[in-house]
Formats: sequence, structure tokens, C-alpha cells
Amino acid sequence: MTTTAPSETSEVRPAPSGGSGELAGFGYQQELRRRMGRYASFAAGFSFISVLTTVFQFFALGYSFGGPAFFWTWPAVLTGQLLVAACFAELAARYPIAGAVYQWSTRLSTPAFGWYAGWIMVIGRVVVVGAAALALQAVLPAIWPGFQLVGDDPSPASASGAANAALLGLVLLTLTTLVNVLDNRVLTVVNTIGVTAEIVGVGLIVTLLLTHSRREPSIVLDTGGAGAGALLVGAFTAAYVLIGFESASEMSEETIDPKRTAPRTTFSALTTSGVCGGLLLLGGLLAAPSLADGRLGTEGLSYVLTSTLGDGMGKILLADVVIAICAATLAIQTSATRMLYSMARDRQLPCSGALSRVPRRTGMPATAAVVVGVLAALLLLLNFLSPEALLAIGTTCIVMVYLAYAMVTGPMLLSRLRGHWPPPPSTDETGRPAFSLGRWGLPVNALGLAYGLFMTVNLAWPRAEVYDPTGGHWYFQWFSLLFVGTTVALGAAYRLTRRRPG
Repeated sequence: MTTTAPSETSEVRPAPSGGSGELAGFGYQQELRRRMGRYASFAAGFSFISVLTTVFQFFALGYSFGGPAFFWTWPAVLTGQLLVAACFAELAARYPIAGAVYQWSTRLSTPAFGWYAGWIMVIGRVVVVGAAALALQAVLPAIWPGFQLVGDDPSPASASGAANAALLGLVLLTLTTLVNVLDNRVLTVVNTIGVTAEIVGVGLIVTLLLTHSRREPSIVLDTGGAGAGALLVGAFTAAYVLIGFESASEMSEETIDPKRTAPRTTFSALTTSGVCGGLLLLGGLLAAPSLADGRLGTEGLSYVLTSTLGDGMGKILLADVVIAICAATLAIQTSATRMLYSMARDRQLPCSGALSRVPRRTGMPATAAVVVGVLAALLLLLNFLSPEALLAIGTTCIVMVYLAYAMVTGPMLLSRLRGHWPPPPSTDETGRPAFSLGRWGLPVNALGLAYGLFMTVNLAWPRAEVYDPTGGHWYFQWFSLLFVGTTVALGAAYRLTRRRPG
């Protein structure tokens, strides 16, 4: 395999033009199999976001802090993420390469800065994989008590619920890792089926919830006594859900006409997820049997479905949520694998040779997939220590993702201000104009960066009432900052050892 790592330059380099052979212009050979069409590309982003998975997992958190008014944090976060997605769409049209965040940050700034962006993102993605797998606990025991293998309290906030979540997550990670080493045709089929089932499920759930409404939509104006600080915590739900839209770009080397497809599917995945998620939140608030009995803030949407629609229909819909969780975990693991593969291909990680190996028979970076699966599985073991680990893991992963996003939009803004931002390719692979923000690029970029930095600080702020509500676990309160600091320190140590002779 012939590769050329990004050169030591702080300026943006114009992207070469071309179709499937464009990788050669970046110094890479085509090893991953280019088979994904537009719907499969859309599925990569939509299944990563997976509104059914994450809304069901974090609805209770948002409501418990923000009350019904936490609904408004959804359109606020969606607007901010659309700004970031617009920046990423421009980059996807210029640099259709796997390992998107790492590649973009490197080419916009310096190889060292890009390496840290990729390092933070790949570790963050591993954490996201583990957090997604834990979501099964919010659904499976509600379908059948037999899925509660440990203890008798299925609540993820209980000791037995947290331990059971880890066991269910380990089973799921085993299955997703297997799919990720087989063949990208299998991966695409499984992902497409999962996304289709999720879209159908969202439509059915929203329709049933709205037709079983118990109160007026004006309920979303009720803050429940929550102040601005509580609403900032309530925004965690939307912040956790609306990430991963750039996964279409991560799969660029496997996508047909990526310069045209990836920018558009990045937007379509985020906007579709935003609309679906907002309707789910609204439907849950309108159809909940009670807003004051405390169950909505502990059991979330699972409680609304089974209580409002009855056990039969409620459990059928929850089964669809299970499919969505499995598809989401698979998509997130795939995205993390492509990031790991991209960095290893540039010889930027330990054991790069093995991590970048792509067997001709499968066209899949199998070793990288196994490493991601094993690391995510090890992370799940934290759940055996304390129930607070679920929230700590979930929040840490989005802190790292938001930080990595800012490490792209930041250098991108500097490139614009310094006059180094190149014009877009004149056309995409189909001969039509390539995606570009034009004169809107500078304000959109600046607002996207400001939003991303604000949310990073908001998410990482060590609130004891959020991360250590029972007290006595200071390390959970500071978990996000400790984890990010440790990640950066380990990365610095590795880079230091690489510079030493021998």
C-alpha cells in the first residue's frame, strides 16, 4: 500500500479533481470497496445519530432537569449543529477521504494539530460505541423481564440495571464487530434495513403518540420551575443525539460519487433526524400519563409507550427501537473503525501496519474493527462499578466529539481569515457545481465554531448534581475533564516516544 501522509504545512491545499480515482491525488490507493449509493450514505449518518436509540436513552435526563420546556433545547442544538454540518459539507466536497475529521484538521492546520484532532475523535468514537450499546438496557427489560439478567431493578440508574446494561452491551458489541469484519455488502444491507425500520418506527410512534395526546402543545412553555442552568443540562439530550452526521464523509472512500453524495447526505441525515427527534420529544410530552409522578424523569419514553399504548403495541414499538439501537451501534463502530484505519494508514498510531491492513477478500479493515470493539467492551466494565458510569460515559463521548469538531471549524475559520481558503472544485463527479457556502462561508463558520466551543464547555462543566447526584464519587463529577486530559496526555507521550531515536 502506498500512502502519503499530509505534509507539514499550515495552509489549505487545493483538492485534486476526479472520480473514483481521486484518492491517488491524495497519495492513497483504493483499498476499501466503493459500493455505497446515496441511500446507503444517508443511512451511515442517520443510523449513527439514531434518534430512537438516543432519545429513548436520554429523554429522562433532559426532562428531569428542564421539565417540559427542555423541548426548546432541541431546535437550539439542531440549529447549531446545522452550522457545523454546513462547514463539514464544504470539506466533504473538497476532501472525500476516510477519517474525515483527522484528514480535514490536518490539511487545514498542521499534521501535529490534525493528529490530536484525530486522536481525540477516535477515542471519543470508541466511547460513543460503548454508550450506544448500553442503550439496550432502556428498552429490552421493558419488553420482557427475562432480559434483566442481573438483579430485579431494570433502571439504568440502579446498580443492577447498570450491571445488566453492561452485559447486554457486550453481547451487542460482539455481533457488531462480527458484521464489521465480514464484507461491506453485509454491512450496507444490515445498516440499510436498520435505518428503514427506524424511519418507519419513528413515523408510527410519533403518529400514535400524537393521536393519544392528553394535553395541549403549549405544555412545552412550562419550565417546571427550571432555570437557565437546568435547561443547559436539559440540552444534553439534544447534544448527545445530534452528532455523527459526518459519518457519510467517513465512508467517502466506499461511496459512489462522494464529492456530490457526502455533502448532501450529511445535511439530509441531520435534518431528517432533527425533525424526527423533535416530534418524538413533543409526542412523548403530550401523551405521557403524568408529568408529575416522577416516572417520566426516570423511565423516559419507554414508560410513555407501554403506559399509553398498552403492553402489546408498546412492546412491538420497543422492539423496533431495539433494531435501531443495534443499527446505531454498528454504524458508530464502523465510523470509529474508518477513523482508526485512516490514521494508521498514515503510520500515525501504534501497530499501524496491522490496523491499516485491508484483506482483499473482504475489503474491510478487520483488525481496526476488532480493536474498536474490544476497547468499547472494556469501557462497559465501568458500569459494574457504579450506575453513574452510564451518564459519565455518555457525556464524555459527546464532549470529545464536540472538541474534535471545533478542531476542524477553528482552523477552517483561520484559513478563511488569512485568505488561504481555496475556491471549491468547479464541478463534482457528475459535472454539476460542487457544494460551497460561497459568501455565507465566513459567518456560518464563525457561528459554528462559537456554538461548538460553548457546548463543549457546557457539557464538560463538572456539575455535582448531574454527574455525582448521590455524592462520594468525585471522579464521576470530574470524569469528562479527567478522561479528556488523560487522552491528550497519552497522545503526547506517544508522540514523544516516536521522536526518540530507535
